[in-house]
This record gives sequence, structure tokens and C-alpha cells, in this order.
Amino acid sequence: MNWDDMRVFLAVARAESLSAAAPGLRMDPATLGRRINRLEQTMGAALFVKSPQGYAVTDLGARMQEAAEQAEVALSRAWDIGQTPSAGLSGQIRIGAPDGCANYLLPQVCAAIQADNPELEVQILSLPRVVNLSRREADMAITVSPPQAGRLTVQKITDYRLHLAQNRRLAVPQTLEALQGRALVGYIPDMIFDAALDYLGPLARAGVQLASNSVSVQLQMLRAGAGIGIVHDFALPSAPDLHRVLMDQVSLTRSFYLVRHDADRRSERLTRFADLLLAGIKTEVARLEAIPDRPSC
Repeated sequence: MNWDDMRVFLAVARAESLSAAAPGLRMDPATLGRRINRLEQTMGAALFVKSPQGYAVTDLGARMQEAAEQAEVALSRAWDIGQTPSAGLSGQIRIGAPDGCANYLLPQVCAAIQADNPELEVQILSLPRVVNLSRREADMAITVSPPQAGRLTVQKITDYRLHLAQNRRLAVPQTLEALQGRALVGYIPDMIFDAALDYLGPLARAGVQLASNSVSVQLQMLRAGAGIGIVHDFALPSAPDLHRVLMDQVSLTRSFYLVRHDADRRSERLTRFADLLLAGIKTEVARLEAIPDRPSC
């Protein structure tokens, strides 16, 4: 047995299906299935219970997964030892994040880090849900609420602000009561995966007329002149046709947190990257929020 077999085993165990594990391994599901069958033949025992719903580890598979994950951490530490503090970062690092952060902050922050570390490969995973670090969907994740369970290390990155915004072509409301009859743009109510993302609150009592699980889609709806909605202040510089309204009546503050698997605290490479990422996001939020609305014509 070699580490490549363990890498395949871990990917399937975490994804619980061949099709979900295949892209990350750059294999097709059929090849992956043959690799798993060959591994089970080598072990002389079943590692997965296979069904139309997917692959679930057996008791033996669960014990093997725990040992394999410990070996994975040890290999990561060995990789770190080979990189001196003065050397640039290298290898692949994947970050999971909500799409507001993934679209309007991480591209420029990660591009700057990668430019200083040419051997580094950075992947941004934008999902409308919490990234599962236990299944190693990513090396680290950015969240809007600190997780309360799991073997995780959590660092607060920074606060950020949100306000009501609309297209500049629309009449500016002077009171909240003036919003009655206006279409609201926001999240699909039953797809809000974190209570901190429930931005509209009482404003949405009559419903959300234009909804998406994507912040970017919501922003495009507003740019099209479709109603009014909550927008991240750091996203507004990318949409000069929008402006904030009723700032003295609706002003929200939320926070970003950097979450890592507890076992990765000993990884110097990931810690160095996390420090750069944290500083970069904090600086970028401050820079973008300091850009004033463009004066109305």
C-alpha cells in the first residue's frame, strides 16, 4: 500500500461518493471505483458500504480513515519542514468562503499573495453553505459566524458593514415606510444557511420579491433597477450605478472569521498563508469601505 492509495481512499471517504471525489483527484468515477475495489482486495476486507446513495465507510474504513488523516497531517508537517521561513510558499491551498467574500475580496487578496509566492497555487471555493473542513473540502474557510462545534481553530478577521442600496435611476426613499410596495432583493428565505445572513429581517415581512442564494446575483438585480436590497459596502465600488440610501435608519455590521482544522495549527505553511490572508482581507475591507459613493448626477 502506498500514499496514493490512501489519498484516493480519503477523498472517497470524505465525499461519500465516487462522482463527488473524482474532480479533486482528476480521475473519472469509473477509474476511481476500480482503485477502491483494488484497495479493498489488497486489504482483504470491505472499506465501504456501497449503495445508490453513495459510499459510506465500514467500521474498518472508519478506523482506517482516522489513521490515514493522522498520516496526512504528518506528511503536511514534513512538507513544511522542507520550506524555510525565508522561502516562498508553494503547493496548493484551497479556501472556502461565502460568495460575497469570494467575489469582492478574495480575488485581489489571493492574487497579491500568489504574486509574491509564484510556486503557490490558490483555489477559491465559493459555496452557498458552510464549507466542511472535516471532509477536507478546503484547507481553511471564511465564515460569517464562528462555528460552535468541531475540532477547529477560529480567528476573527474583521468587521464589515452593509446598507440598503438601489439603482441611482430610482427615486430616493426618505423613510422606511416609503419602501412599501417596492420590490425587495435578498436571499431565498429557506436557503439562508447562517442567521447572520438574514439581513432584511423585519423589512421582509411581506416577502422577498426578487431572491437568490448568491450575493452577486442580488447585486446584478439591483443594478438592473429591480428594487432595493442590502449590499456589502465593500461590494459597492464594483457597482457605481448603485448608491446607499436610508443609511441613518438601516446600518448593519457583520464579521468574517477564519476557520481552520485544529490539526493544521502545526502546519507552518498554512499558518504563514493564513496570516497573509487575514491581513490582506482586513486591509481590503478597510480600503473598499473608505471609497465614497459617487455623487449623483
